[in-house]
Amino acid sequence: MISAFSAEPTTRYAQMRGATRVCERALFLPLRMPNELELQARWFAGDFGKQFVNSAGDKIDIIQFGTWNREAGPDFRDAAISINASEPIRGSIEFDLADRNWEGHGHATNPAFEDTVLHVFVEKSEREFFTRTKSNREVRQLQVDPNALTESFSTTVPLARPGRCQAPLRDAPEERIGNILHAAAQFRWRHKAALTRLKIDNHGRDEALFQEIAAALGYKQNKLPFTLLAQRLPLKFLRDNIDNSEALLFGIAGFLQTTDLDVYKRSTREYVRHLWDHCWPHRDGLARLVLPAKIWRFSSSRPLNHPQRRVAALAALARDWRSFQRALSKRSATAAKDFFSTIDHPFWKFHYTLIAPASSKPMALIGESRVADILANVLFPFWSAENVDAAVLWSDYAQLPARLTNRRVETAAIRLFGNDPRRGQFLKTVANQQALLQIYEDFCMQDNSDFAQCPFPEQMAKWM
Repeated sequence: MISAFSAEPTTRYAQMRGATRVCERALFLPLRMPNELELQARWFAGDFGKQFVNSAGDKIDIIQFGTWNREAGPDFRDAAISINASEPIRGSIEFDLADRNWEGHGHATNPAFEDTVLHVFVEKSEREFFTRTKSNREVRQLQVDPNALTESFSTTVPLARPGRCQAPLRDAPEERIGNILHAAAQFRWRHKAALTRLKIDNHGRDEALFQEIAAALGYKQNKLPFTLLAQRLPLKFLRDNIDNSEALLFGIAGFLQTTDLDVYKRSTREYVRHLWDHCWPHRDGLARLVLPAKIWRFSSSRPLNHPQRRVAALAALARDWRSFQRALSKRSATAAKDFFSTIDHPFWKFHYTLIAPASSKPMALIGESRVADILANVLFPFWSAENVDAAVLWSDYAQLPARLTNRRVETAAIRLFGNDPRRGQFLKTVANQQALLQIYEDFCMQDNSDFAQCPFPEQMAKWM
């Protein structure tokens, strides 16, 4: 049964969530510190926020994040900040892991850093370090905390045993369980829409959407490098260089590092030569943006989902952006699916990678399961952020079939439903899967008492 979209159950879920120990920072700190490249991508995406107060008490507002720098110098060019409500100050932003890196990396004597207006760092040293340019101009400093980030580029959740909440759910009517799941799904959807709205405000409608789809094409394992690709080669740049866009994406991805065509199959050489011919003239201007090989994760990817195929899909999306905009304007899952089914490529339709032999059968660049994920996590939140009729959107969203499950969803289902024979049917829609993830993150991930003190069963009893 599909419940109608309403603010009341969403508010109710938010209250239930608020009655627990749920906070924006998990009880357990992450086991790893994200690397500098990932933190820079999170900064540029606006995940750290836009309004800050630094250790000196200065109120710093990010007016615009600028663009990734393609040359020597600070990480981000053409940014703008406001200090203590001042008029916008244009310049560059440098992001380092530690405050001491400004001196350690020679930025203080490098004229390329002269227009820097903000030095962002993660780790503060025991002794005081000041950020000054070669002309001895002071640059404001800002420390950010990666532990305050509410999401991660790569999250691994261990499989778990059933929790205490399975007892009251076991005897609950399906309609009541459905109401709880739909409330959690609507809460998650609104939260995603709010994040999308912030990204639209930061980067503009099309760039924000392009970056989000790129991240979705990367799956969990390669979300970071795909996000970096879309940030470093923005949609507008690709559209302005449409004849070279595919080659530039492959070049910046680091997939054109060898110039020896003999390593490729005969059926591939002509295509790779085409990429090289269109990428080579830009090599000097873009060399600084090439992603390091170690950032990519290939081992856990199915052949159809190989990152090289997804880069080709991203290039095709940039090429066909106007057609995508027309499909998007219909605010329809069917129209979006129809568009993605038309994305084609004469080479990648028959190849898994640049070095793999050709397949005898054609393959879709973006399969049904990935389209379903893009709809759930990108397009529906995007439409919601544009204030499209929520009731109409929810009716369409709630009926989206789940093409695949994943480890996190299965873990949540085990925690909540145990061996309940109905468990499988609660995993059949995208909305229910999103709801299970929300409940797991809000309650299971916030509990360190092995379920003994988890408040979800009691909160659920009050709901029911």
